Amino acid sequence: MQKALRATISIIVVVAGVGGVALWRSRAAHVHQADFREAEVRRGDLVLTIAATGTVEPEETVDVGAQVAGRVDSFGKDKNGKAIDYGSIVDEGMVLAKIDDSLYAADVALAKAQVDQDKAGVGRAQADLEQQKAKLAQAEADWNRAQKLGPSEALAPTAYDSYQANDAIAKANVALSQASLEQAKAAAVQAQATLDRQLQTLGYCTIISPVKGVIIDRRVNIGQTVVSSLNAPSLFLIAKDLTRMQVWVSVNEADIGSIHPGQPVSFTCDAFPNDEFQGTVGKVRLNATMTQNVVTYTVEVNTDNSSGRLLPYLTATARFLTDERHNVRLVPNAALRWRPPPDVIDPAVRETMATNTARSHGGAGRKGTTTGTVWVEDGEFAKPIQVTVGLTDGTESEIESADLPESARVIVGQHVESMAASDPDSNPFAPKNPFRRRRPASTTRTNAP
Repeated sequence: MQKALRATISIIVVVAGVGGVALWRSRAAHVHQADFREAEVRRGDLVLTIAATGTVEPEETVDVGAQVAGRVDSFGKDKNGKAIDYGSIVDEGMVLAKIDDSLYAADVALAKAQVDQDKAGVGRAQADLEQQKAKLAQAEADWNRAQKLGPSEALAPTAYDSYQANDAIAKANVALSQASLEQAKAAAVQAQATLDRQLQTLGYCTIISPVKGVIIDRRVNIGQTVVSSLNAPSLFLIAKDLTRMQVWVSVNEADIGSIHPGQPVSFTCDAFPNDEFQGTVGKVRLNATMTQNVVTYTVEVNTDNSSGRLLPYLTATARFLTDERHNVRLVPNAALRWRPPPDVIDPAVRETMATNTARSHGGAGRKGTTTGTVWVEDGEFAKPIQVTVGLTDGTESEIESADLPESARVIVGQHVESMAASDPDSNPFAPKNPFRRRRPASTTRTNAP
């Protein structure tokens, strides 16, 4: 009984093994039927862009500071009669804020008093000069008469010498009075300059808008004390014209050579995800920055903001248009990268192509042309077609080929099941590689270099 059971089990095992092998060979015999993944060659436009991020900035801003120290007493009024605040529209010469001026007003009063005093000193010196001139005239007359008489019985020698000395003293006193007058005038000028300076300082207590624009930042509050030392404290930031904006974009050094003034740029902002804005390159700043060994240049992109939708300091994602093609034949880059296994290649070219299955299409870059190979289905096999490859945007490439008809379908990959004939893991009786990662049956893969 046991021998019969053993014989029966042995027969079943042999039959199952023979059936498994037959099934595996049957699957391997049909590996080339409908096992390619294909994509259609289409006509379309190819646009090459350089992507970078930046910040929306006002085209021109003015930082209004304080030239004096003191407490902020009040804010001015805008066109609508409201206190100056964020978004206020201001005109040139409009009062933005006032700083406590009590100390500076006292300095002005003191300077005015000094001016008045020095002006009085000038008048006194002028009067003294006139008095000395009169004395000089009298001394000169006495001396002239003394000279006519000379030392004689009518004029004693001592009197003669006295008239001569008085004339000399009078001339010296006139010169001294003249110098005192000049000194008084200089002191008056100095006092007036001090007064003008104090008046100017007093005027700085009233913060005036230097330009017409919009307040985009108010950096002080009423009651806050501003301190002016080496750097003037900033009180307000004014944008002169928000209808013209700029996007300051950081561009990598590898791409900066493709950027030039006047170049079209499109950009989007997270605040308006469904809108695309247009602009042009204004200038490329030469002061590059380095962050973690990455060199970037700031590119100014000018854009119109007549609608007022763009707000200062929004983050923008910009795309610089470097090249474009219209109505050209396009294929997925996967079609240029894919290479078939040797047993799938058309027998007519298998011997030639099998030795070069790892060859790529030549590494076509963003610009220029090179040659490449795409594959089309020919029955159960893949047939190669040589093409000229032009521009690529990283997803699709421009191609030209007289051997590739319009609307042709090119192979971009091969289903996993199509590898059954050459995959040892597909044999149920072959030893399993414990380190080989199994893919789900529904997945596909593309042969790429």
